[in-house]
Amino acid sequence: MAKTLPKSPYTELIQSLTTMSIVVYSVVSVLGVLGNGVVIWVTGFKMKKTVNTVWYLNLAVADFVFSAFLPLTVAYLALGSHWPFGKFMCKLNSIIGFLNMFASVYILVVISVDTCVSVVLPIWAKNHRNVRKASWVSLGVWVVATNLSAPYFFFMDTKQMSEDKIICFNSLFKNGTQSHNRFHLQAMILTRFLLGFAIPFTAIVSCYAVIIHHLRKKRSLGRQSSRPFKIIAAIIITFFLCWAPYQIMGLFKWLIFTADTVNKTLHHVFDIGSSFTAGLTVLSSCINPLLYVFIRQDFKDEFRKSILSVLETAFREEETHSPTEHQTDQIEL
Repeated sequence: MAKTLPKSPYTELIQSLTTMSIVVYSVVSVLGVLGNGVVIWVTGFKMKKTVNTVWYLNLAVADFVFSAFLPLTVAYLALGSHWPFGKFMCKLNSIIGFLNMFASVYILVVISVDTCVSVVLPIWAKNHRNVRKASWVSLGVWVVATNLSAPYFFFMDTKQMSEDKIICFNSLFKNGTQSHNRFHLQAMILTRFLLGFAIPFTAIVSCYAVIIHHLRKKRSLGRQSSRPFKIIAAIIITFFLCWAPYQIMGLFKWLIFTADTVNKTLHHVFDIGSSFTAGLTVLSSCINPLLYVFIRQDFKDEFRKSILSVLETAFREEETHSPTEHQTDQIEL
């Protein structure tokens, strides 16, 4: 009888991180779908339509879609990197994550610009800001995000590794030469870093630098606007904390995968770091609803009313049907 070789500490660590990822992704998927679903319901149907609710609605839609697709990744990890869902779903599942990233960060850019204009040019903003224009801007953001994410749809593919294992992988580097693959890897990482992080956050920081400078000159305006700024600042800081490590890890990948020599230790560091940074990006999709509840008083009030309405409806239906249900229980017994 053949002896089973002991697992290396690195292999055991990767397996533990995979298990942790499965748990985290599962919890985030449930919380993200429920939390963002409530936000979509409240901002889309319960609250009065305003420019701000349009922004929050679109943020929630981006996170909701991402959370709804997470079970596919959970299944992939749980099955030992086996993808049973077909080539199209491999492509679609891959593009959803990047669509969420680009859509979210550019909606935050739009929110920052909108806030800056509202503070610096309040009269102009009052005359020109409306729900219709905000909706068109949001549509433009989704078009841009879709175009930036589209290459990942075409690059992703499936491959039969064995009789009972199919992987979902990036086929961009499948047939090219080493120099060709290096160029594409550099282009992909640099584009993602610049367009998905550095440039948008430069715009966001610039907007808030202008806002802070303006509010320092008009302290009364700063006091009146403190609550809206809290929620916006919290969302932006959260997004930065969740996505910055992922982007930094992308630059680290550029460094180790384009080096002339293979450094096994750096590859291990990258594998471990990628698990943590991916977990952070996933976590970002369920945090915003918590921020709305705990920071924005108007959303908190509407949230309570909505939940109360649901409970009242549920109780009425239960009271109406309870005699029949009781009879059914007796028949089954």
